[in-house]
Amino acid sequence: MDDGETSSNSRIRMNGSSCRANEKLQNHVKVPSNRKSLYQFSAFSTAKDLSTKKCVPCDSKDIRAMVEQSANELIPKVPGWNLVNEGGTLKLQRSWKAKSFMKGLELFQAVADVAEAEGHHPDLHLVGWNNVKIEIWTHSVGGLTENDFILAAKINSLDLVHLLRRKAVA
Repeated sequence: MDDGETSSNSRIRMNGSSCRANEKLQNHVKVPSNRKSLYQFSAFSTAKDLSTKKCVPCDSKDIRAMVEQSANELIPKVPGWNLVNEGGTLKLQRSWKAKSFMKGLELFQAVADVAEAEGHHPDLHLVGWNNVKIEIWTHSVGGLTENDFILAAKINSLDLVHLLRRKAVA
């Protein structure tokens, strides 16, 4: 096989180069040949697909921030999240109103548990006594990667209703 080809068994093609995929990566990132993919990394379908994926280590030199067009294609898969551009850095952002200061901290703990399990950590903000805001972006690449959408989908799957003052605000 030539270096420009992708083998689902051992290589993943990303941004013109290929890298050997470790067993963990192979178990969580599959590239069906008949589906569109971003960086030949994974295909996107539904929010459920994203929430069942696992964040992959983002310390590889081959991982790059996605372009805004790709982010715009994925944002519908994470309802309630907004795509924001802060000084050229794309981020996912979502806000909630917690029932109380302590409920806001409980919300942070629930998110922290998911983030720690994924090895991907968002920026958490508690403004005032009950305004919760979460920003997700991949700091190491200075923008968004699929990991950010996976984490947003997993946060969306949390049962937070008992912590919220009213329906979540976008």
